[in-house]
Amino acid sequence: MQNFELTSHMLTMGGAFYPTGYVFAMFPSLEDAQQVVKRLPTEKHDKPTMLLPAEAVLGQLVHTLGAADTPLPSVGTEGATVRQYAELASQGHCALMVHAPNAKDTEAVMEVVRSVPFSCARKYRTLVIEDLS
Repeated sequence: MQNFELTSHMLTMGGAFYPTGYVFAMFPSLEDAQQVVKRLPTEKHDKPTMLLPAEAVLGQLVHTLGAADTPLPSVGTEGATVRQYAELASQGHCALMVHAPNAKDTEAVMEVVRSVPFSCARKYRTLVIEDLS
């Protein structure tokens, strides 16, 4: 696991947060997120699981909101989704970003996520943000 660092690969061309190929799940407690990390499938992935404390969500993701609605409101849900993350983070929720490039990987991740209390979970696919809650 590594700490979150926002990179250009996690953004749309317009700068909105959109980490294609990842499950983004939020948890009311850091302990629950850490339990998920310990129980995730151990196959080697080319991209590490990332932990986002509430401060990272509020400090890094919220800055992408302007790009989600500029110059016109987005036809997608990128902005609304980040606003939900910000609301949860303002209540102290943390997040995990887990690379899950296909449906089998996504289901394996969600099986572990669902074993603890979680606030929300989304899968970022090409042109679709899928609600996994």
